Amino acid sequence: MTESQKPYIIAADIGTTSTKTLVINRDGQVLASHSIEYPLFTPAADRAEQDPDQIFDAVVHGIGAVVRKQDISPEQVLCVSFSSAMHSLIAVDEANKPLTQCITWADNRAAKYAEDLKQNGLGQQIYARTGTPIHPMSPLLKLKWFGEHEPALVQKTHKFIGIKEYVFAKLFGQYVIDHSLASATGLFNLEQLDWDEGALDYAGVTPKQLSTLVPTTHRVQGMSAAYAALMGLSAETPFIVGASDGVLANLGVGAFEPGVVAVTIGTSGAVRSVVNKPQTDPEGKLFCYALTENFWVVGGPINNGGIVFRWVRDQIATAEAEEARRMGMDPYDHLTALAAEVGAGSDGLLFLPLLSGERAPYWNANARGVYFGLSLSHQKKHMIRAALEGVMFSIQAVATSLERMMGPATVIRASGGFARSEFWRQMMTDMLGTAVTVPDSIEGSGIGAALLGLLAMGEIDDLSHAHKWIGVGKAHEVNENDYRVYQQLTSIYTSVYHQLKDQFDAITAFQSQHLRSPQS
Repeated sequence: MTESQKPYIIAADIGTTSTKTLVINRDGQVLASHSIEYPLFTPAADRAEQDPDQIFDAVVHGIGAVVRKQDISPEQVLCVSFSSAMHSLIAVDEANKPLTQCITWADNRAAKYAEDLKQNGLGQQIYARTGTPIHPMSPLLKLKWFGEHEPALVQKTHKFIGIKEYVFAKLFGQYVIDHSLASATGLFNLEQLDWDEGALDYAGVTPKQLSTLVPTTHRVQGMSAAYAALMGLSAETPFIVGASDGVLANLGVGAFEPGVVAVTIGTSGAVRSVVNKPQTDPEGKLFCYALTENFWVVGGPINNGGIVFRWVRDQIATAEAEEARRMGMDPYDHLTALAAEVGAGSDGLLFLPLLSGERAPYWNANARGVYFGLSLSHQKKHMIRAALEGVMFSIQAVATSLERMMGPATVIRASGGFARSEFWRQMMTDMLGTAVTVPDSIEGSGIGAALLGLLAMGEIDDLSHAHKWIGVGKAHEVNENDYRVYQQLTSIYTSVYHQLKDQFDAITAFQSQHLRSPQS
């Protein structure tokens, strides 16, 4: 069977809380999917780590699962293409054995160094060259922390890598990092497409301690026969290194034209728009990440997306969630129905959903969650709705920053787990005051990875092929009454954050001294 006759692309999307694998045909249809979850460990208030081998196993077993579900033979697979969460860091020795856990984007241990960089002016210089806002999420700051706190470990480290690099090293014995994930490290020069000397000097590492830079279309073959057998693939199946989940989500929902903005909410969230060359924000609030030479994504991420709804389910609405399970319902559907009983604005109850600090637009690792306006008249359903609205207020704050730089959005394309909910989609429409559409498939990052795989294999000439794959459903139209309510509350929400900024620093200092959270 020639490559042009092979009917299937497998997409592997390595996320923060799960890895999802998809089988996609040449018409862009998702034929099979499988998801494997893994825990996020939070041994202290400023830590957020994962076991890299749990994630590696999820990739291998997830690919094997969809191959079996679709009853695919190895010769039918054109390629396996990857999407991955950003900003992870793992120290490994010469045998590729992890010396640390996988330090995720949600880890805030380097917060002090982020503040120092912002204050001394060096941070803005590094940001202008690398496009990664100064924040403890970035490997730039994580490396600085390790250099200061774990010098003996740094001496033993052969490579500092991210989670997708770890997967490829175990499968192929090669350390490669694509331009897209590299552009989210704070160590990559956007203009030179190379490691940035000034950033490396600050972080205390050399290029030899990092992976080899490759385009997102880079192709690797010759994996371990044992792993190939577990996945049901040939050892010579092409693996496309792929890109970050954020830029691929834009591609996968068709949001790569002027005025079309992508909003993704999974565990975290982001608002993104596409430009044809690197562009940074004078205020340093927005990122600029690469996909291909003429496809760059500008936008901002929020830390607290679907993870807020999970917190509400597990900590506030435990009885309601258990009731839903007894009735055979999805707990999230039951909680959403409760939230829908309350009007827009939750009768004056606001929730700042900053449970794990915040990235855009505040870039404040010390920010914390707050209910504001709580009164005796508020019930649990108000608290649920206010939490969901809080996520949308965060999205709105990023969208406002993006609009200042890129101009107003004409349409919003939604993806991620939240896009399954008509209630959340309508809430976003009313919050942003712009029509929201949802592609036929909400698996934006996976679809984007498959499209990139086709490009890498020479099966399509450019990424405009996305238009042939992506059907867009009916738009949600703005409810003007709810839009006015949210406009009125936006200034209060923003004011509450700014008035509490110093107190966030104080309570975070207290938490660091006195609190240790159990592993979850």
